[in-house]
Amino acid sequence: MRKPWQRSSDPVRPVAFAVFAALLLPSPPAVAAPRTHTIVIGAMKFGPMPQGVRAGDRILWVNKDMFRHTATAKDRSFDVDLPPGTRKSSIVRKAGEIAVICRYHPGMRMMLKVKP
Repeated sequence: MRKPWQRSSDPVRPVAFAVFAALLLPSPPAVAAPRTHTIVIGAMKFGPMPQGVRAGDRILWVNKDMFRHTATAKDRSFDVDLPPGTRKSSIVRKAGEIAVICRYHPGMRMMLKVKP
């Protein structure tokens, strides 16, 4: 009879132990899937800044105004031209505060806060 500390010739036992040990290891943190956030432009101003924007998310810019506008990042990370009644999107690629302006209307400004 084999003693518990003696080696087993059964090849299934080491494999089962490895699978069990792998199940005990912590899993990597879940990464949130990119989301789409909408910012509506109307009455010569940008709508409210969406909450929870993260790097990699998409911003859908909707121009409901009667004038042509842009959503232009001052750091040049995106520049979206929006004729009246159009919608276009951009992807925010980095975290931080991004100043956004309209090139045609200098008084139109907003600060987009992007989390990592």
